[in-house]
Amino acid sequence: MEEAKIGIIGGSGLYKMDILKDVAEVKVTTPFGSPSDALILGTLEGTRVAFLARHGRNHTLLPSELPFRANIYAMKQLGVQYLISASAVGSLKEEAKPLDMVVSDQFIDRTKNRISTFFGEGIVAHIAFADPICTQLAGILADAIASLNLPDVTLHRRGTYVCMEGPAFSTKAESHLYRSWGATVIGMTNLPEAKLAREAEIAYATLALVTDYDCWHPDHDSVTVEMVIGNLQRNATNAQKVIQETVRRLSENPPQSDAHSALKYAILTQLDQVPAATKEKLGLLLKKYF
Repeated sequence: MEEAKIGIIGGSGLYKMDILKDVAEVKVTTPFGSPSDALILGTLEGTRVAFLARHGRNHTLLPSELPFRANIYAMKQLGVQYLISASAVGSLKEEAKPLDMVVSDQFIDRTKNRISTFFGEGIVAHIAFADPICTQLAGILADAIASLNLPDVTLHRRGTYVCMEGPAFSTKAESHLYRSWGATVIGMTNLPEAKLAREAEIAYATLALVTDYDCWHPDHDSVTVEMVIGNLQRNATNAQKVIQETVRRLSENPPQSDAHSALKYAILTQLDQVPAATKEKLGLLLKKYF
């Protein structure tokens, strides 16, 4: 199977990347089922990358229906070491305005029904997750955004992403609560991805694309579906430019990430005590530790 060192997950509005060349569609099966859609292998800045539409190319999957484990495992199967996740978010701060980009460095988990680990079934592992984003990859991503000088876009190099269950949006009381916590943006998908990418020893960074203010904002009632869709489309265009520049920088100087050895001290179960079926299921993650 052809491999790609860099993976891209596209969220709402970013269902394909027209800038990819030499495209091939790859259907991958994993021990955790099928990913959200076929993965697209293509060339960007002379580098092979793997692209996946998080919700399916026709947006058919709710956030709570996403096969997170299959998506990340499929990226690992293709040899991905660096994963850029583009996601539409609502803003919880006045200064993070629609069309802005936030390179989140922290998460708050408000999900309820997500499986966010590969482990269990006879093997226990506890990854370090104090810093849930790869700082090296996030730095390259932020520098790429800054270098492009995109119109109407302000870069926020840090920010806390609240990951909620959905599919309904927040109540006003919840939105004000998250603001009181100092959170920057709110979305429904990135925290399970970040946890699973860390377990898979893949460096992960979030490109949070602000579409609108969350319902706390006094002007929220004037936000229309047309406005949000328009921002999604503009965000998708801007995101492709950012991803292209990030891939260029990343391929020129790929950093060594702490995520690449995340399991070294995380596995508590003696591997010779792990059931054979579980060893086989997680072989891709565990093989260098056998």
